[in-house]
Amino acid sequence: MNNVQYLSHTKWECKFHVVWIPKCRRKMLYGQLRKNLGDVFHDLARQKESRVLEGHLQPDHVHMLISIPPKYAVSQVVGYMKGKSAIHIAQTYRLILIRFQVETNDSWPSCQAS
Repeated sequence: MNNVQYLSHTKWECKFHVVWIPKCRRKMLYGQLRKNLGDVFHDLARQKESRVLEGHLQPDHVHMLISIPPKYAVSQVVGYMKGKSAIHIAQTYRLILIRFQVETNDSWPSCQAS
C-alpha cells in the first residue's frame, strides 16, 4: 500500500483529517443536498490538485480525509473548498435554504444556547 506521490524534487504522502460544521451546527446536510455534496467536494479538491480519500457527511458536520500536496497550505485548500461549496449550495438550493429559515422563523442565525 504505497501511496507516495511525487513532485519535481520531493516524495510526499500528506493526509489530513478535516472536520467542519455549518453555523451553529444546524442539521442542514440531508436529502438531495447530501447526495450531491460529495461530488462537489471531490471536484473542488481536484481543482487544487488534492484528493478526497474518505468522507462522511453527517446532518450537522462533515468529516473528510484529504490528501493535499505540500505546495499548498491545508488552510488554503480547505478554505477554498468551504467557500466554493457554500456558493454552490446557495445557488443550487436557494429555495430549500429560504424555506428552512421560514420554518425556523430565523432571519439571522444566533448561536446562543437555549
